[in-house]
Amino acid sequence: MISMSYDLSKLPNQSLLRPISDAGSALTRLDERVARSPVGDGFVERSHFSDACASLWIDGELVHLEDLVLHDATKDIRTPTHELTIARDVLKTRRRIAAQTPGWALGADGLRSLRGQAAAAPDGTETSSEAGSFTDDVVGGGEGDESDDGAGVLDAEFAAIDAVLARSDAAIEQAKLPGRAGTSEKNPLVYDLDWDENERLEEWRSVLRQAENLPAVLQAVVALDAWNELSVLQHAPWLGRLLSAALLRHAGITTGAHLAAINFGLKTILVDRRRHRDRETRLLAILAGIIAAAELGLKEHDRLLLARKMMERRLVGKRTSSKLPELIGLVISRPLVSAGMIAKELAVTPRAALRIVEELGLREMTGRGRFRAWGIV
Repeated sequence: MISMSYDLSKLPNQSLLRPISDAGSALTRLDERVARSPVGDGFVERSHFSDACASLWIDGELVHLEDLVLHDATKDIRTPTHELTIARDVLKTRRRIAAQTPGWALGADGLRSLRGQAAAAPDGTETSSEAGSFTDDVVGGGEGDESDDGAGVLDAEFAAIDAVLARSDAAIEQAKLPGRAGTSEKNPLVYDLDWDENERLEEWRSVLRQAENLPAVLQAVVALDAWNELSVLQHAPWLGRLLSAALLRHAGITTGAHLAAINFGLKTILVDRRRHRDRETRLLAILAGIIAAAELGLKEHDRLLLARKMMERRLVGKRTSSKLPELIGLVISRPLVSAGMIAKELAVTPRAALRIVEELGLREMTGRGRFRAWGIV
């Protein structure tokens, strides 16, 4: 049983009014600028990386942005650490939330999927990876399939039934794994056996239901503070910050243009304020972090826009078949790029990648002779 609950009856609304207004205005300005910007897609992709690294920083771990970018591109120059693996999980989760409909992450299916209890099927439904592979085997339909149209329709119907059965079997097997019903199988050195994540998650969702009539920004702030106070998940405290960003998107404060980089803003707030015993201080700290995230985002967007204009000057006189425009798009969308990444994305040889890097005049970011990477100034 949960030994605590989150009380919404005594929120310090008076002191929160101005910061709530400022946070909403700042997020809206950033969202409007990104939605209409020629570097909007690149800004969004960069924010995923920076926010993932900031999330680990908030939790007391250090992950270098360079390592995360290379790990994401499967171009690691050293063995990935445990912290880097977690940062990659945060990065993937941000991308998943941003790619789905605004309310997906806060729904029962979305939460179950984000907790790792199910995987997303290609059609957007929630199923398990085992069920997906089973369905592929049943449907078939490749070379050598000589069935007529009528038989094909019947096979499709049977395949749908088999897929439902496969999902049911996979759900039963998943329920037996540690972290679900099989608490007796958990390793006590890794898990707190008395930690009921499902009950804590339901308590958190109850807080969301109570706060549904509050202003959208205040809902997100309360949701994040409640997540931290209830300690919903043992090994994924970072998920609450992404869900708060998803709540802002669902409420319309931010649109499909971007997912607010709350971690990046909270990184600028002193830990003593973020973890203060007084709730009002914590809520004000979260609001300050959201405002900081929006302001830093505006500065980063303007920097990218200026860098793009400067690089486009080098396109004058170039052939239409030049790879420079594609390289500009890649550099805008990544904090840094390596020769291997360029060769893979632009379908050129590593030697050609080095040549077009020199043509574009990118800045070498690592200071190494080998495994070099470049970025914009």
